[in-house]
Amino acid sequence: MQTDKLYYTIGEVASMYKVKHSLIRFWEKEFAIIHLHKSSKGNRLFTKKDLEIFEKIYQLVKVQGYTLEGAKKALKIKEELPLVSALKSTQKEEELKKRLIELRLKLKQLKQSLH
Repeated sequence: MQTDKLYYTIGEVASMYKVKHSLIRFWEKEFAIIHLHKSSKGNRLFTKKDLEIFEKIYQLVKVQGYTLEGAKKALKIKEELPLVSALKSTQKEEELKKRLIELRLKLKQLKQSLH
């Protein structure tokens, strides 16, 4: 697979996975996470990110035997995991900020009580 290209045609994607063009079109319609681009002639073009998604779909459906619904759920979970961990990090940061403010206030109070 060439990795220096910006876009891949449907034929190139189909040959990478040894599947028919119709299956690539079907997956493109079924999985909303694939973002279709078209050439000026109307040909479907896929990015490297799309190829990564096709790889995940192929592994889930063809290799591991997931149903389409199962693959959609699995991809959605994988997509949401980074968001969940980012949210947890943000919450931890907020808790730490609160704690630091509380400690700063206590230090100020201690300092004032010593004078």
